[in-house]
Amino acid sequence: MRVRLYSPLLMAILSALLFGAATPASKWLLNELSAFQLAGLLYLGAALGVAPFAFRKSAHQPVSIWPKDKKNTQRLGGAILAGGILAPVFLLFGLQLSSASSVSLLLNLELVATVILGVIFFKDTLGKMGLVGALVALLAAVLLSFNQEASGWLAAFFVLAGCAFWGLDNHLTALVDTVSPAQSTFWKGLVAGVVNWLLGAMLAGWDVSFLAVLTALFVGVWSYGASIVLYIQSAQHIGATRGQVIFSAAPFFGVLLSALVLGETLVWNHWLAAVFFMVSIALLMCEGHAHEHKHTALSHNHLHSHDDGHHLHHHPGQPASLKHTHPHAHEPLVHSHPHWPDLHHRHRH
Repeated sequence: MRVRLYSPLLMAILSALLFGAATPASKWLLNELSAFQLAGLLYLGAALGVAPFAFRKSAHQPVSIWPKDKKNTQRLGGAILAGGILAPVFLLFGLQLSSASSVSLLLNLELVATVILGVIFFKDTLGKMGLVGALVALLAAVLLSFNQEASGWLAAFFVLAGCAFWGLDNHLTALVDTVSPAQSTFWKGLVAGVVNWLLGAMLAGWDVSFLAVLTALFVGVWSYGASIVLYIQSAQHIGATRGQVIFSAAPFFGVLLSALVLGETLVWNHWLAAVFFMVSIALLMCEGHAHEHKHTALSHNHLHSHDDGHHLHHHPGQPASLKHTHPHAHEPLVHSHPHWPDLHHRHRH
């Protein structure tokens, strides 16, 4: 079980690295683009980057890039609204009022939002150690507002709002199981990109250089498109809360790149907050969970292999360890093993 967790953990780390790079890049792009314009281009870049994968056929799955059932349609629609439209605009408003390094660390509030929403609404529960870890992360985020003017607190409010919407998006997207992560990301990028771009064009006109547009699209391909796909794949295997624990490394990458690329200064509260965040992550990742549990009959579609104890169907001539995706059905099953609150384990305990 631990060996099979390495892949989604690495996906989450790489996702964090790519997203963290977006903060200093966005700070530079905001010199020419408005918040709405940049949000639109970043998400259009995400849609452009994942389109070849979203429309690609496989041996087991025809192209069907939108959910066919009501529940998953609602989940994907809510994720697009919360994480694709509202969250990035709030983040960029905050970025206009504060330094990229401070905003990078404030993004750890997404972890707190994801934990709270997971515990209350999404059966993604944590024990006492995990809840203490979330509290430590919140204290670290508050610490970042020290030594700032009033605009720093306003920036923190905007980033907090964005993180709350991203927390909701994390859980909704992790539960969409009838389309692939690339397909979910394509729709989020397309809808959010068009809406934000149109708002930006109406509110601020469109006197933007070709270089700025090309750069924003490039950042969107990697820091939003590739990053979101990797995060979804990770969260579907280890749960949105624990996926967000790993993803919370993104602000540290953002801080480092802000210092290296933009020449921003790291002060004492940045370093102390960073220590608090590392303690928070350690507390959350130390939790373990195992008990006998029952799986009801289920039909869905997600990336899987046939050596994990849940996917008992077979494809002749295909190795059991080969990861692939296609619609499949699960028979009722009762067993016991260490597990995370992934697509197959959404129960209270």
